[in-house]
Amino acid sequence: MYKKPFLDKNKDKYFYLREVLILMKKFNHKVLMFAFIVSLVTILLFVGFSKNNEVEALSKYGSRGDEVKQIQQKLKNWGYYNGAVDGIYGSKTLEAVKYFQRKNGLTVDGIAGDKTLAALGIRGTSNSSSSSSNSNSNNVTLLSKLIYGEARGEPYTGQVAVGAVVMNRVKSNSFPNTIAGVIYQSGAFDAVSDGQINKTPDSTAKKAAQDAINGWDPSYGAIYYFNPSTATNKWIWSRPLTVVIGKHRFCK
Repeated sequence: MYKKPFLDKNKDKYFYLREVLILMKKFNHKVLMFAFIVSLVTILLFVGFSKNNEVEALSKYGSRGDEVKQIQQKLKNWGYYNGAVDGIYGSKTLEAVKYFQRKNGLTVDGIAGDKTLAALGIRGTSNSSSSSSNSNSNNVTLLSKLIYGEARGEPYTGQVAVGAVVMNRVKSNSFPNTIAGVIYQSGAFDAVSDGQINKTPDSTAKKAAQDAINGWDPSYGAIYYFNPSTATNKWIWSRPLTVVIGKHRFCK
């Protein structure tokens, strides 16, 4: 008995047509036509299914393109990368991504996956209808993690003020222009350096983050804050004071 071969996506698409021609010698015309139609439909469905289930490659060593340029530019702006912004994911870019991942509590694999891209403030262009809503939700979540890591236990106004400092930096030409960029800028916040940012924020931190994003600024335009009982940097004391809330001094 003739045994029909198993469909293999690696086979040439004409392979199955040739198999149909072999059937012509074994069956009558009606059966042949039926077999031809079934085979053709099966091939088309199989190829279409395979294409629809292809996974878009992540930016990784050896990748090229605009996304790689964005990754390189972000890392360069934040002090993680000192190579050329050429869109080529080479060894320097690989090491810079690993350095960024290591410093920010991410899986250190050198691959710019979803979590790494989110931390870099790089968003995909697909599903544009929902991208704005998703971006706002991601910003609230990330900012609330920073607030919880930096200011949990502080008065509510002080927690909002910490969030406001991030928002003021986003508006400043001296800092990255995204919330993720400001938060993950190398050495900017202790909560990022020591991993506190990876803790789950409480409802107070989430509400404070939303208030800060909505525009409430109890820091009065501050772009820095510090705890005088733990600060070791003398320079920070030279910054003009705007307000003291709880244990933090806010300054410009």
